[in-house]
Amino acid sequence: VQLQASGGGFVQAGGSLRLSCTASGIQVSSNTMGWHRQAPGKQREFVARISSGGLINYADSVKGRFTISRDNAKNAVYLQMNSRKPEDTAVYYCASSPLWGQGTLVTVSS
Repeated sequence: VQLQASGGGFVQAGGSLRLSCTASGIQVSSNTMGWHRQAPGKQREFVARISSGGLINYADSVKGRFTISRDNAKNAVYLQMNSRKPEDTAVYYCASSPLWGQGTLVTVSS
C-alpha cells in the first residue's frame, strides 16, 4: 500500500503548479484522500480533502486558489495550486488515514 506524490518544484509567486498523488493498494474512489503540508519550522497542516462521496474541504488559507480533484481511472488525486504565495512554500504530503506519502517539495519565490 503506497501513496506516491509528485509534481513539486520551484515556482514564482502568482504562478501555478499541479501536484499528483498516485495510489497503489487502495482505491482513491473508496477513500477520503487529502493533501497536507509542512512549512520549514512549522507543524504539518491540513490543505484539502476529497471524500469517497466527492465532498471537498479546503483550509481557509488556500480556499479559492487551490483545487483538489480525483481521477478514479488513474487511481490518482491532484492538487491544482494557482496564485501561489511565498507562504505556500512547504513539503506537500498526500494522505489517506492512516497512510502518508513521502512528500514533495514546493518552493514559491517572491
